[in-house]
Amino acid sequence: MTINVYTEQTPNPATMKFMVNKLLINGSEDFATKESAESSPFAKELFKFNFVNGVFFASNFVTITKTDDAEWSDIEAILKEFVKGAVEAELKIKDAADEAPNFEGSETEIKIQQILHDYVRPAVEQDGGAITYKSFDEGVVTVELRGSCSGCPSSTITLKSGIQNLLQRMVPEVKEVVSEAL
Repeated sequence: MTINVYTEQTPNPATMKFMVNKLLINGSEDFATKESAESSPFAKELFKFNFVNGVFFASNFVTITKTDDAEWSDIEAILKEFVKGAVEAELKIKDAADEAPNFEGSETEIKIQQILHDYVRPAVEQDGGAITYKSFDEGVVTVELRGSCSGCPSSTITLKSGIQNLLQRMVPEVKEVVSEAL
């Protein structure tokens, strides 16, 4: 199989989405620091580039966050070539078995997690990011945004207009959705 890589801009100017014509991972993996990438041969290699500041994998793409001093025009082709080679060489993202989501908590919490998983996660992944449920307390849902969503200027709008409205419609107990800072 010939591996094709193409790039897509994300709403976050510091991140670029590198799409491939092959499933890379079921679910997602976020490596926000060089240290966190120790368990991932693929991410570890990407962090060897001094302009890579974060790596996030989901389904058929890797979102790469660059350092402020790097320009996409200078590094995009280099990263594209690296991603192509890494996928062809079947460089491992992480040694993990396919896992079905395991929702825990009260009936309301399970309902919230199911909605986030079924409706919100696919949309957020389209923009090169990920969302993780953290808690539900007195009407407030706390989530964590990762990948290109982390530090993205439009993530607040996504959180309040999109996710909060959806959850409030489907789960009347939800009053507000907030994002936990990383």
